[in-house]
Amino acid sequence: MLKFLAPPAYKNEMPEDQVKSKYGKYRLQVFLGIFIGYAGFYIVRKNFSMAMPFLEPLNFGKDELSIVLSMNAIAYALSKFLMGSVSDRSNARVFLPLGLILASLSMMFMIVPVQLFGAEHKSWAIIMMAALNFLVGWFNGMGWPPCGRVMTHWFSQNERGTKMSIWNCAHNVGGALVGPMAAYGAIWFGFWFYGAQEEYYFMIGTYLFPACVAIFVALLAYLLIRDTPQSCGFPSIEKYRNDFPKNYSAKSEEVLTTKEIFFKYVLNNKMLWFIAIANAFVYMVRYGCLDWAPSFLKETQGYDIKQAGWAYFAYEFAAIPGTLICGWISDKVFKGARAITTTIFMALVAIFIFLYWQFSDNATIVTLSLVGIGFFIYGPVMLIGVQALDLAPKNAAGTAAGLTGFFGYFFGTAILANIVIGYVAENAGWDLTFLMLIGACVLSMVFMMFTYKDEKYLLTQKKSK
Repeated sequence: MLKFLAPPAYKNEMPEDQVKSKYGKYRLQVFLGIFIGYAGFYIVRKNFSMAMPFLEPLNFGKDELSIVLSMNAIAYALSKFLMGSVSDRSNARVFLPLGLILASLSMMFMIVPVQLFGAEHKSWAIIMMAALNFLVGWFNGMGWPPCGRVMTHWFSQNERGTKMSIWNCAHNVGGALVGPMAAYGAIWFGFWFYGAQEEYYFMIGTYLFPACVAIFVALLAYLLIRDTPQSCGFPSIEKYRNDFPKNYSAKSEEVLTTKEIFFKYVLNNKMLWFIAIANAFVYMVRYGCLDWAPSFLKETQGYDIKQAGWAYFAYEFAAIPGTLICGWISDKVFKGARAITTTIFMALVAIFIFLYWQFSDNATIVTLSLVGIGFFIYGPVMLIGVQALDLAPKNAAGTAAGLTGFFGYFFGTAILANIVIGYVAENAGWDLTFLMLIGACVLSMVFMMFTYKDEKYLLTQKKSK
């Protein structure tokens, strides 16, 4: 472990009156830190999706661009899993901003392959774009695990569903900004860099402008985040709120070895594997719709960068109330049962995908369908993350979430949503693409219901304690 990443030492616990007056303020501060910080990651995450429709007129094909697109998800999947283990043994205050700054710098350089090689040397341009998008994905993988670490150390299990649903909106805030940033970054600053070459303006809006904003966000996150309550002189959150989960022990406060994390608490957990597989299909739907929306809308509706950007915004922004409602339903209506809530929401996603497909010639229904998909898809994304945190001790939380994230991003996003859908859309058309997305909704529901019985048992056991 690099010395500057090591977790800060625990301080002596401060007097009880100071704990009462300060603990709440620190909890709000670190929550804002991980919310703002994680939103920053999504400002420099899936920008290539916005760039793709404007790379095609420069003689780059969908099948070629789908390979570049997939590199981001492959890297993110590996990084979220492997860096999750590093994060469990690192200072979240340093780990998160470091990842965001490195992701931003990688995003800036996405301009270089088009500028340096262009379509005249297409192979080199594709290789360089793929390598840079891989780095963007890898460094983005340093975002979720430290947030999971902070969440499990500063917020107890009984409040985590609601708090996670609020925090989870961060990626929708960041993701929603990508569309307007792409549009207005190109309009405001494109001429400064490219003069009359308007075909290149999109690179300023999709790459350079968001990267500069994200670096500022990283610095702000560093000022707000703190690693653990004990490093600030507070007691553990379980002691503070008198909220001790079934799997809590004093060892939950210790830093575990990599072997203990993987083989004792993560890889032998059957329910984690079920939700990981379900997550692959949820992410196929999430990014199958999101990543290809600009291309689909440009082809079927003739959307320009501004119209596509606002449609992208609508998809992401609709997720905010949807995620909050999903978290509330999970906690209050189904009393912590994540599987049944996820299944209901995925069924509604399938309905809106059907409408998106069947009324693709109607701009109003297409936009409303995107809003509906965005509203319902992010609740299941959030709940699967909550389940992963619930099923492992908090000092293995990053790795548990990393396993589900690996399936979501490697299999669901990179393989299915990016490569498979890219080739199917290019060679077989959009009809088969939409059938695949509806099938993914059904499979996600099937695997989530495999966890229903065990989850219900665990909830019953907790109530009987």
